[in-house]
Amino acid sequence: MNTKSILAGALAVTATMVAAPAMAEYPEKPVSFIVPWPPGDLEDVLTRMIAEDFQAEYGVSAAVVNKPGGGGGPFPGAIDVATAPADGYTIGSFVPAVPVIGHEIGIDELAPAKFDPIGIFLTYPFVVATSGDAPYSSMEELAAYAKENDVALGHFGDVLTPTQVTKAYAKNAGFEWGSDAAFDALDCNTLASGDADVINTTLQLILPCLEDVKVLMAVTDERISLVPDTPTIGELDQQLNIALWNGLFVTKDTPADVREKIAAVAAKTVMSERAQAVAKETGALVYWMDADASAARIAADQETGAVISGILE
Repeated sequence: MNTKSILAGALAVTATMVAAPAMAEYPEKPVSFIVPWPPGDLEDVLTRMIAEDFQAEYGVSAAVVNKPGGGGGPFPGAIDVATAPADGYTIGSFVPAVPVIGHEIGIDELAPAKFDPIGIFLTYPFVVATSGDAPYSSMEELAAYAKENDVALGHFGDVLTPTQVTKAYAKNAGFEWGSDAAFDALDCNTLASGDADVINTTLQLILPCLEDVKVLMAVTDERISLVPDTPTIGELDQQLNIALWNGLFVTKDTPADVREKIAAVAAKTVMSERAQAVAKETGALVYWMDADASAARIAADQETGAVISGILE
């Protein structure tokens, strides 16, 4: 090749490099973390910590957006994530009902194929609790009482794991709930007002009146440190051994490097002193489970969920 050809080729490459726009490095604009529940519960508190650290790490605005839609759907915030571009600028902070069960209750946008886990970071300290003057002090006593009396159950939504488990436990124990209803908030006031006789809620929401209520069961992997005498669902009924977790999700086809940047911040945040302080104060488990382990947990929970569905059917 002669000198003129070499020079012409070099000039052509240079011109192409100048003409082609540089690929922007993620993130270069504001990022939204979508929580499809009202503010104040554990997933909201911890997701806000992750958003704060994300903003500090990458120098872009990162905000938590709460978009509640009722305990049984339609989860408008989750639909926002499902229909967002696969670019990492809209991140979902979800319980399993959103990416795993949503499509089964008629929300087509929430098919499992829409989402990939970035990582799971929280196991809720979900409990079944009743007022301190209730005529039962254990799930076994509740079962015996409910066979002769109507007992009203309050929960966060029929499709959620703790609700399904609680109803399946009743079936296996030979009783039916007199009635049940979904609430946006389940706390000390719910029991004090008599809106429900038994509530399926997180321990955090009844901490202010913990001395005045009875915690009958923990819907968790292990006993909760703040109520160590309360048995887990697995101890009471092994085939129902499941817990409610929360994790970060993005849409399919989100680039690997984008996922890695989100995961790096989240993993560091949830293992920080301030996040672990939340765990200690509330009885929650706060940790980081990477994408592969999260996918495996989702698969295992789907199997247990199928058992629970069979019981309820």
